Amino acid sequence: MIPLLDLKAQYRQIRSEIDAAIMRVIESTQFVLGPDVDAFENRFAAYCSAAHCRAVNSGTSALHLALLAAGIGPGDEVITVSMTFVATTAAILYSGARPVFVDVDPVTWTMDPALIEAAITPRTKAILPVHLHGLMADMDPIMEIARRHRLVVIEDAAQAHGAEYKGRRAGSIGDLGCFSFYPGKNLGAYGEGGAIVTNQPDLARRISLLRDWGQESKYNHVVAGFNYRMDGIQGAVLNVKMDYIESWTQARRSVAAHYDRLLAQSPLMRPRPPSHSRHVYHVYAVGLPRRDETLKMLHEAGVGAGIHYPVPVHLQKAYAGLGHGAGDFPVTEALAGEFLSLPIYPELEPAQVAEVVGTLEKITLVEAA
Repeated sequence: MIPLLDLKAQYRQIRSEIDAAIMRVIESTQFVLGPDVDAFENRFAAYCSAAHCRAVNSGTSALHLALLAAGIGPGDEVITVSMTFVATTAAILYSGARPVFVDVDPVTWTMDPALIEAAITPRTKAILPVHLHGLMADMDPIMEIARRHRLVVIEDAAQAHGAEYKGRRAGSIGDLGCFSFYPGKNLGAYGEGGAIVTNQPDLARRISLLRDWGQESKYNHVVAGFNYRMDGIQGAVLNVKMDYIESWTQARRSVAAHYDRLLAQSPLMRPRPPSHSRHVYHVYAVGLPRRDETLKMLHEAGVGAGIHYPVPVHLQKAYAGLGHGAGDFPVTEALAGEFLSLPIYPELEPAQVAEVVGTLEKITLVEAA
């Protein structure tokens, strides 16, 4: 069996360092925030080319606090995309604002900047692009539109640790950048975790307050806040992994390049990142008809493929109240019906990549016959 993701292989590589780091936190009893979280924040801020990082308990919390810190609230609108995990939309609703969707570009699969201005109303306060699968959205036109209309830009970089756009790191271009450290992410905790990065000290200070019950000092609550603090153990785990994030990223990019070579003559839709971007391949997705049948046959053949994401947010039952229906965002809907995620992780061997592609090609030939 070739799994979609192999977290055990990663753990085996760094087991002694991880175990020692966790034990240090247990012995110190600094279980919430503390020095390991502080150290991680400093390292991750530098990694993202940002001045400040505030670690929180999940990527969803990061999005929620970024919106609140930016002053987004009831009656406001936030422009985003439906081709994402539901947390992006949920966080906007948590803030009291309304998500306004635009479609994605059919080549990059990220927010189509050409559609943004038509979605702006007097209530629009922010743009929230999603860096899908590890590829950054087209940030220059997004930022130009935002600055012209005096809108905040919050990057959903949950899948894009270390990704770059024209030499600039994910999270460093907008006013705020939000990351998830869910275990399966390129930089994953051993549980939930997230972070917000920013170059604006006032936003960083507000996030510090909001994540810790609004406390300026113990029992001195100056704003109504939340219990969104990162655990000390997660900070320690992530600190260890910071030593490896670049080598793991290069390994992912090598796996993706091998897929590209083997699929070069295939009619399957493949990721095509612009030359100015550094794709970090949290997901390597291909597009094909009869996706669901192909997925079933791959599983039967021992290939652990998956789907990110089979139903766009605007068609999810939980968000029916937003008033959208089939056909509203045709590119998003077409991609959701065709995307198939192939196994990708740093430890995946070239022979395994070849086996995945060979199995996929056999299945598609059978289906075409």
